[in-house]
Amino acid sequence: MTLAVRQPPQQDRARHTRERLLDVAGALLAEVGVDRISTNMIAARAGLTPPALYRYFDDKYAVLEALGRRLMDRQNAVLERWIARHAPGGLAGMAEHIGDLLAENAAVTRAEPGAVWILRALHASPQLVHVRLESHRHVTDRLTDACAPQLPGTERKILWSRLRLAVELGFAADEMLYEEDRVSVETVLAQVAATLRSVLLDPTDGG
Repeated sequence: MTLAVRQPPQQDRARHTRERLLDVAGALLAEVGVDRISTNMIAARAGLTPPALYRYFDDKYAVLEALGRRLMDRQNAVLERWIARHAPGGLAGMAEHIGDLLAENAAVTRAEPGAVWILRALHASPQLVHVRLESHRHVTDRLTDACAPQLPGTERKILWSRLRLAVELGFAADEMLYEEDRVSVETVLAQVAATLRSVLLDPTDGG
């Protein structure tokens, strides 16, 4: 089931209020988790009445979806800046700097209030799984756009399929690091970067 998504408000004051509600919701997620959080709890922490919150969100799942989309938008902005810097260097240029993309994406994610719980909600709630899927497909689309000009004889669907798996690996490794304390962050990111580097250098291998 896909939730109906309201468009963010245009007025500055309303945008500020909506962002404050999302910041509060993210912080509460980190405290109480997905099951316990409620719109009443979010409104009270933000100093608003529940009816005021409902001007922006229909229910707690709409809040969680907005949190997920905001996080994914911020991750996508990292990707766009990285593509702009390194796509002109071709496949080799992107492969050389794939570690930068992983590190910058991890930093943006960890700066997001309640990030780990947002990610868990996107995995666990049937109402929200489409947000993560859409985002990962978007990342794959953009990487395919960046790689395709270097591989004019390659079918896009083959390239996309190979890169889609690489994208999933990158996100899964980052999420694992929120829970697994028996491996170092630096080691995991270096190993994932090496794997993704090989994919970018030959993205059609195994296609």
